[in-house]
Amino acid sequence: MTRRSLSFLLLLLPAVALHGQHLIDYSSGVGSRDPQDANTWILYRGVRAAHEGMTLLADSALYNTAENSFTAYGSVVIELTDTTHIYGQRLFYDGNARVVTIWADTVRLDDGGTRLLANQLTYDRNAATAFYTLWGHGSSDDRRLDSRQGQYNSESKIFYIYDDVHLRDSSMELVTDTLVYNTVTKVAHFESPTRIYSDSSLIYSELGDYNTDTRYAVSRRASHVENQGRMIDCDTLFYDEREQYGIARGHVVIVDSVNNAVCSGRYGETNQARGFSFVTDSAHVLFVDGTDSLFLHADTIHVTTDTAGQLSAVRAYCHVKVFRRDAQAMCDSAYYSAADSLLSLFRNPVLWYGHYQCSADTIEVSHGREGVRLAYLRSGCFAIEQVDKSKFNQLKGRQGTVHFCDGEPLYADIEHNAQMVFYITERDSLGNKSLMGVNTGRGARIRIYFDSTRSPERVVVAQSPDMQTLPVADLPADLRRLPDFNWLTERRPRRPEDVFLW
Repeated sequence: MTRRSLSFLLLLLPAVALHGQHLIDYSSGVGSRDPQDANTWILYRGVRAAHEGMTLLADSALYNTAENSFTAYGSVVIELTDTTHIYGQRLFYDGNARVVTIWADTVRLDDGGTRLLANQLTYDRNAATAFYTLWGHGSSDDRRLDSRQGQYNSESKIFYIYDDVHLRDSSMELVTDTLVYNTVTKVAHFESPTRIYSDSSLIYSELGDYNTDTRYAVSRRASHVENQGRMIDCDTLFYDEREQYGIARGHVVIVDSVNNAVCSGRYGETNQARGFSFVTDSAHVLFVDGTDSLFLHADTIHVTTDTAGQLSAVRAYCHVKVFRRDAQAMCDSAYYSAADSLLSLFRNPVLWYGHYQCSADTIEVSHGREGVRLAYLRSGCFAIEQVDKSKFNQLKGRQGTVHFCDGEPLYADIEHNAQMVFYITERDSLGNKSLMGVNTGRGARIRIYFDSTRSPERVVVAQSPDMQTLPVADLPADLRRLPDFNWLTERRPRRPEDVFLW
């Protein structure tokens, strides 16, 4: 039967069946009316159908004129546009709804450089969207997408996939529950717990975007990155995986397991390729050293590492406070050099060690495995120990050096116009302390030796000593507080969280 005669027969159908609908146009090598259903035509050999810009090819088909539907079998090909085709083995097309459902062991949709594979696809021509509900496998360039359910829009070139989602290429895999992937921009958008694995890092986020071309991630909720022994947790994260550069905002925590350090703040940046990180706005660093820990707070803290990832330096700026079990400090800025284990405190620094408060223009503390080795007080050295509520032992000079052994002070040298006021005490059998007198004096250099309780046990004054021992009551008023005396015990951090109090 010819195409012309088939079209003539269709004109004889009731008008109500055609009203408002565009009928499917078709041709075939052989065709006949179904003896069981007068509305159905059975078509064989090179079946071809067209409907509103879509072309369909198949080995055989059933065309229901009343329902304007087409069922096709064998080597089914749908040409939606010049670049968009679907291939399968069995098809049902509802011409009124403009919806295609196609089945095969593997249905294939090709759209330019994008391919979608599934056992069943439903393509809604009105929305230009293909749907699958039981595993689909998409690919674009060298990227592959897998999920249990999803859809692909052939106009916007975007995948919307969900339920056990995997997006991968040769060096990256993204795992999530719901994903929007733009095959043009190569950007993946996610709004559920998501992990992105690569050769060098792991990114976790619950809301964000990831550019699979540039390897740039933006995370807006529950952000987390792991890279070569370092972790970043924050609210919002911008991370360039190739440059290993990240910007973190809101509740920032950087964990460096290589150097046993934890940095926190409200804003931070890290550039691992350059070995540089900093945190600011309530910045805080915790260094874990064996059984002890050092807590450092400042407005801004910079940390640098060497090419092996080992800590090389720490810089802290503005409102610096330090707490460690055996020593505490405060200053305007600080610098720690890992090469020589030297901590330098600048601009009005104060160092507390045991019962002592030490101040100078600059204080440098050298550490070793056993603890503090040396403490240098450069220019304006002043050391104070409280004896009782109103009395203080005092050492003053241009500079001072305290020598330690196994973390305990052995002796201290105060040099250049050194002055001292030390109260002589004695304890009775019950341990009660009483004042016996007071030693005062000055000299070019004063050396004080400490006993096991960190109390002075011997004083040596060199070069023109001027020393005297007086009853406590006879101590002149100008020696009770040496010039520049400033007792700052209320600002001393007594516990780790006190580093935030200024």
